[in-house]
Amino acid sequence: MQASRQGILNHLHHRGRATVKEMARLLGLTPTGIRQHLTVLERDGLVQSQELRGYVGRPAFVFTLTERGESYFPTNYAMLANLLLEELRAMAGADALQQLLRRVSSRMAERYSARVTGMPLAERVLATAEVLREHGCEVEVRRDGGEYFIEQCTCPYPEVARQHSAVCALEVGFVQQMTGADARLVGSLLRGDPACSYRVRAGGATTAARMRAPADK
Repeated sequence: MQASRQGILNHLHHRGRATVKEMARLLGLTPTGIRQHLTVLERDGLVQSQELRGYVGRPAFVFTLTERGESYFPTNYAMLANLLLEELRAMAGADALQQLLRRVSSRMAERYSARVTGMPLAERVLATAEVLREHGCEVEVRRDGGEYFIEQCTCPYPEVARQHSAVCALEVGFVQQMTGADARLVGSLLRGDPACSYRVRAGGATTAARMRAPADK
């Protein structure tokens, strides 16, 4: 990423929010240059703006990082998630871990159920792919005859999945419930495939057994 844009992201990460004037002064750039960089960062989904009320004349805006923008900065979330999964497996066993992941998957899908209610399968597949993009993933959709393939080219939690492949059940279950169809994982980034590929075909949601991740640890 260009140094000036990275500087903007760094500033917003540390300060939380800033105006164009503030960033221009602190980063040594012109307001016009800052706006040009912000336009690109907004387009890429890394920065968002909100109009400041109470200003006379030209509207003033304050800028903050989006969730995707925040994800560019290291956190300890992956370490915490791995420790919690390890403790759960040790305390309750692998079956309890799978049950928990299925419950979490259902909770995730419930948040977006209104987006797909009453839609035909093709539209549900596209809506599901869009939600995955909102989660920060690069996603493509293709159709092959009567089947659809959602190609998830990036993993939303790679550091967790590498240690606990069972977490892949979250995404599989999410796709199943969002599409309301027979969805199976037929390609996996963990196995060296180009993408986590979900094959979706008309029919009831698959059983819990089909939600198991590749090579569960």
